[in-house]
Amino acid sequence: MNLLPVTTVGSYAWPGWYYLVTAAAERGGLGREDLKEALDDAVEIAVEDQLKAGVDILTDGEMRRVDFIVSFPNYLEGIEPLPLERKLGPEGHDQRPRYRITGEISAPEGLGIFGELKYLCQLTEAPVKVAVPGPHTLAGRLVPDGRIYKSREDVAWTLSEIVRGELRILQDLGPHLIQMDEPSIACYKENLDSFAEIFNATVKGLKSKLAIHLCFGNYRARPIGLRTYAPLFPKLFELSVQQFVLEFANREMAEADLWKRFPNDRELAAGVVDVKNHFIEPVETMADRIRLMLKSVEPEKLWLVPDCGFSQTPRPIAFAKLSNLVKAAAIVRAELTRA
Repeated sequence: MNLLPVTTVGSYAWPGWYYLVTAAAERGGLGREDLKEALDDAVEIAVEDQLKAGVDILTDGEMRRVDFIVSFPNYLEGIEPLPLERKLGPEGHDQRPRYRITGEISAPEGLGIFGELKYLCQLTEAPVKVAVPGPHTLAGRLVPDGRIYKSREDVAWTLSEIVRGELRILQDLGPHLIQMDEPSIACYKENLDSFAEIFNATVKGLKSKLAIHLCFGNYRARPIGLRTYAPLFPKLFELSVQQFVLEFANREMAEADLWKRFPNDRELAAGVVDVKNHFIEPVETMADRIRLMLKSVEPEKLWLVPDCGFSQTPRPIAFAKLSNLVKAAAIVRAELTRA
């Protein structure tokens, strides 16, 4: 593995035709084989773009998920969709699907992530990572019924068992890294103690290297929380993970000294590419951001990523940003080697 390894957070930018495919699927205009072919092609494009850019650890671009966690309720039983409370005006987090709980929650066929990772491993011999939605974030779209589940924590405990089952089979495929996506805890900082307890129970006993991704939301490139990590630390160091994936670039590198303020032995995958901005940062700008992070993080502990997933970014812009990040990493890596 290179010093200062480069990877994506998870999702990659959609090809233009992907929007036509998803619209046709919603109208019932595609057969099962039609949709499978399109999604396979989209994954292959995402992998090819990452290889061309030169990233070190690949993902499948999350092409089968249709927008972060939106597709996962399709695997759950014991829920039904709620009508949207707002359909007009600017798109926002309050327009994402929510579900009423109607019975005990289960996922008889799992969450589908094993199939995603298996296909990716068939495409490449390069190191790969897989992103898994955490139980706390998954629970945010489900409304407790007041009977079986009285709180979001009750729902998260049930989802914890479902996610844990998925993690057990994922590690058998040998990904270089399993990343748990839990942006909800960064956006809603209450109940941090219960979050840590549920999270550690979910990953207990896993042998794979684990990361946790904490962002402030990126639906339609909009955040949803108070954008500061400091209140979460040092409590988050109680989590059983080896790496934290955090965003910095879109906050003008605020809290770049976080690892200096809270000394620790964990890796930091630092977001040094602003996915909320169509401005393509020059290579030297990204290199300066990397140098800034190295003032607080040991080179052996620093990974480089975009702030968040690229699913809300046009593909040409995403590819240019990712390519520039790889070039910037190479420049700083050479500086470190000479030093």
